Amino acid sequence: METVFRTIGASRVEIVRGDITGQDTEAIVNAANNTLAPGGGVSGAIHRAAGPGLWEECRSLGGCATGEAKISGSHGLKARYVVHTVGPVYSGSEQDPLSLRSCYRNSLQAALESGIKSIAFPSISTGIFGYPVTEAAAVALEAVRGFLEEKAGIELVRFVLFSEADFEVYAKALEETVD
Repeated sequence: METVFRTIGASRVEIVRGDITGQDTEAIVNAANNTLAPGGGVSGAIHRAAGPGLWEECRSLGGCATGEAKISGSHGLKARYVVHTVGPVYSGSEQDPLSLRSCYRNSLQAALESGIKSIAFPSISTGIFGYPVTEAAAVALEAVRGFLEEKAGIELVRFVLFSEADFEVYAKALEETVD
């Protein structure tokens, strides 16, 4: 597995190419919609891999606002938990990076509060929600770096990119964001 990594304090930030549904981290992040319903892209892949129990549990969570995060069980995935977060639909507004940053920070905060030490993120909002990957990668890595510099407890943050092109964008952004 192709991996690029940097260390921030006591935490490791990795960029890998692969399938988020098979990650061995304690939690994986679902790039969800507001109802937490199975959809396309990452969300659809996670729900298919987890099975119908995930959707049953998600229905009981009452949805999720853009930028917020909620945790469920994993229902058959390798990871023990799924952190659901809703990214912004890209509009080019000043609010877009603020909302995207909130996705990462709130997901990490929810993980920290649940005692989770390792978490895997997809590239939130860059699929059907249309966020440009280069901009999204910069926001994501700045948000993660800022969180890890402020708070201890998360040992591993892994970004799992499905395509080689997205992997390259995130690897470059990691090098530019973390010395």
